[in-house]
Amino acid sequence: MVKVAIVGSGFIGRAWAISFARAGHDVRMWDQSPAATEGAHDYIAGVLGDIAENDLLRGQAIDVVLGRIAVVAELEEALADAVHIQENTPENLDVKREVFSRIDAIAAPQAVIASSTSALLPSKFTDHLQGRHRCLVVHPINPPYLIPAAEVVPAPWTSSETIERTRAFLVDAGHAPLVMEHELDGFIMNRLQGALLEEAFRLVADGYASVEDVDIGIRDGLALRWSFMGPFETIDLNAPGGVRDYVERYQSIYANIFPQMLRRIDWAGEVIETVEADRRKRLPREELGERQVWRDRRLMALAAHKKKSDQEFGR
Repeated sequence: MVKVAIVGSGFIGRAWAISFARAGHDVRMWDQSPAATEGAHDYIAGVLGDIAENDLLRGQAIDVVLGRIAVVAELEEALADAVHIQENTPENLDVKREVFSRIDAIAAPQAVIASSTSALLPSKFTDHLQGRHRCLVVHPINPPYLIPAAEVVPAPWTSSETIERTRAFLVDAGHAPLVMEHELDGFIMNRLQGALLEEAFRLVADGYASVEDVDIGIRDGLALRWSFMGPFETIDLNAPGGVRDYVERYQSIYANIFPQMLRRIDWAGEVIETVEADRRKRLPREELGERQVWRDRRLMALAAHKKKSDQEFGR
């Protein structure tokens, strides 16, 4: 067990707290808004029952995991003796620079300082720090206590020791780290997701498919394989001779399509009227929160299923 500090306790911060406490770590949560941290703790207490019901607490009792998470009033208290610090403040470069400056000045020299940012390159907010060698991005897919993938993105000056310590820490906590060699806008997951969303908006904007048609294609099509295989393994298994055979057979299809995919559609332009109207028809705005709870419970059931399947079939 090590001490972990959570700085910022919104959706991502509270989710990280669950993940790290479940892994056996002593978690201290701090937010500049005391009400936000208290609300996060209440949320965690409320959701642990569903997590336990799906056997996703590593066989531990709810009160044991919750007992590892404490709310503290001062940043200094949260950072004291912390080995891993996970920052979760707003996606604002000035805010990140200020927060990282404070953390770097207070934290123990051996502590890793990680940001959950989904868009900002670590070089943009750590270049001025004395301890910049121990800073990097650890970007999750929300909620990280249900979705194990997490991107490890180093700045040019992040030490190899910091990268390896972070990778090992995440693996021990049950995560599947994607360790990037160099920082890049969008990292890995948002670049993949962005490519898919670009085509989704384009198909709707150009009148080739409805919003629901696109969702069906992913939900009842591609995602069924993608829930347990990545795109490279998918194509490796989709041709008799494996990935090279697939490329030789089908690359020409994609080569023909690609030039048609180079025209951007403004997501906030006319197409958003169609997309939003369809989504609000299927899900009224006032039911979004309820549907988010439904989503998380479905993710819990999927995580439980994948855990059982991995044990039965190996991975």
